[in-house]
Amino acid sequence: MTIAQDSVDEFLERLASSAPTPGGGSAAAIMGAMGAALVSMTCNVSIGKKGYEAVEAELLAVRDESEKLRLRLAAMVTEDVAAFDGLMAAYKLPKATDDDKARRSAAIQSSLTRATEVPLECARACAAVIALARRAAEHGYKGVVSDAGVGVLSAYSALRSAALNVYINAPALQDCAAAERYLTEIDALVASAAQAHEAVYSIVRGRL
Repeated sequence: MTIAQDSVDEFLERLASSAPTPGGGSAAAIMGAMGAALVSMTCNVSIGKKGYEAVEAELLAVRDESEKLRLRLAAMVTEDVAAFDGLMAAYKLPKATDDDKARRSAAIQSSLTRATEVPLECARACAAVIALARRAAEHGYKGVVSDAGVGVLSAYSALRSAALNVYINAPALQDCAAAERYLTEIDALVASAAQAHEAVYSIVRGRL
């Protein structure tokens, strides 16, 4: 059984333990998946409701996309653990000879790249959840529009949380051009999401 299949209590116990994984990256992925799930919920409750026939196709499309993102983000919990564990294993490689040192350095850089790319991918997925949350908030059943609001807040928190893992790992990359690309992209995602999630929150607040 993967860590993503733990019960909520089991996952929280692991998160609270002294073990380095799961950590903030896994928590970010779970928060993002929760955001996507709430977007799906908003759509599922709204689909078939009287008075919402005109937007049913839109809600079905949003639900299909949010479900894909929910599953993808849930899978990132395990990917984040694997990326961090791989990095820790690389740091423990022998360094007695020059060849050892070269292999260890290459392994560390490869693991650092993966430990940067996984949270960056998480942030991208969360940005997509935020965009879907807007559509769900605009068209969803008024009785559950607050859930779309919680969903967008979860996705935004997840995106910013994932960004922290990019910020901590990218500067250690020896490939400066790659590091700059990662940091430029995550900066843009954070800035865009800050405005986008506030817009969704305002839409939700206006419908309550």
